[in-house]
Amino acid sequence: MKKINLSITSLFLFCAAALQAQVNLQNTGTLYISGATDILYVNGSLTNASAAGLNNNGQLYISQNLVNSQAGMAVGTGTLYLNGSAAQTVSGTQLFRTFNMITDNSAGFILNNDLSVSGAHTFTAGIITTSATPNYLIYEAGSSFTGDGDTRHVNGWVRKTGNTAFTFPLGNGTVERRIAARNLAASSVFNARYMGATTNTTSVLSPLVNVDPNEYWMVNQVSGGTAIIDMNWDNSKIAMPNYSLADIRVANYTAGNWTQVGGTATGNTSTTGSISSNTLSSFGAFTFGSISFILPVTLVEFSAYRTNGNTLLSWTTTGEINVSHYEAERSEDGMLFYAAGAIAANNKTGLQQYSLTDSKPLTKETTYYRLRSVDTDGKTKISKVVMVRDRLSSIKYFAVGNPVSKSIHITAGLITNGTYSYRIISGAGQTVQSGRLNLGSGAHYELPLLSSVTPGIYVLELRKDNYNYRQQLLVQ
Repeated sequence: MKKINLSITSLFLFCAAALQAQVNLQNTGTLYISGATDILYVNGSLTNASAAGLNNNGQLYISQNLVNSQAGMAVGTGTLYLNGSAAQTVSGTQLFRTFNMITDNSAGFILNNDLSVSGAHTFTAGIITTSATPNYLIYEAGSSFTGDGDTRHVNGWVRKTGNTAFTFPLGNGTVERRIAARNLAASSVFNARYMGATTNTTSVLSPLVNVDPNEYWMVNQVSGGTAIIDMNWDNSKIAMPNYSLADIRVANYTAGNWTQVGGTATGNTSTTGSISSNTLSSFGAFTFGSISFILPVTLVEFSAYRTNGNTLLSWTTTGEINVSHYEAERSEDGMLFYAAGAIAANNKTGLQQYSLTDSKPLTKETTYYRLRSVDTDGKTKISKVVMVRDRLSSIKYFAVGNPVSKSIHITAGLITNGTYSYRIISGAGQTVQSGRLNLGSGAHYELPLLSSVTPGIYVLELRKDNYNYRQQLLVQ
């Protein structure tokens, strides 16, 4: 069986070195690969001159660069293989056309010229990077692609023509971030690119209140009618803001503002999800927007306990977005807090666990801790207060939880058993609640607060015989 069938008017082969060196092929006449079983291997670069004629109905392998200056090149019915081991460049003054194409080079490809596919494109290995001119990887009407992924996509511009739905195999060279156009009302031409960090994030038109700062896409319509844009997020690749799912919208930058263009999101903002726009007649930049403000970081759990003479603080969060760090704060009276340590935030949306050790000795019967989360913009949020003590026997009289909300938690130490009278006294000196408690050594009592005890600073007083115990309270 023949391996190659060529009709050549003028063909020049240039040998760069001796045996086994690369061989560059320059076509200045007619290069015709006639049938599906005919194969031409170019162990080097192929240059197709302006006066040349290249028609590939078979299999054309190129291991280095491709240069085309032939205008009006025939598409043919064959397959172009770009399968080198060093980065390959497509350049020239004219569009290079192929029917099928297989890109198989882990070192990648650079498009300094337009490259058109009319049949099937198979991504096997390598990122296709387009120039900033821009140049395009063009998918003609009826074309398709397979095999794309994080290590096999287009970092740059993709053009699609036709009237059928199309997903653009876009990314940033590290991860793939697709976007799609569907429900095309007419044959259309779209140019699309993944752009990265979003611009003009403060220019937002109501009802949107903010937009995703981490990524956006350009989808420009050169010609055609209406269409719907499909978008997706993947937190394992690019962080998605902790929006409420029901409030996510497609945002389109138009007339100087990010504007909502509809959509109902599905999925989970901490993992993956998708959303589709309304039917659109104008296009441009797209990202995710929200009609409500970002949910703050959620503190799932915060605790403190004594171990080996130290206090171990531990906490769990979820929905971290733009969190700078956490500050642990300590207090001996439950009111005046000071820094006890800090730790950087992981800044991830899933469950995150942290721990921090305070080695400073306890100097009071009870020591209080709270946690402050600090956002990258300086905003803070404070947790509930937790308390620790070494041993119950170290409590000389009483330990009272502080601050308090709906009730006061009292733990008795080494006291005389019996009935104690109590008063809760306001800052103005008025008694706002009083009564009697039957307490014994080591007992724990929960004292519910009346509705008259509104948030503020109070003093709890406990009396029995000649004993008088007083402690300041912060009611929240």
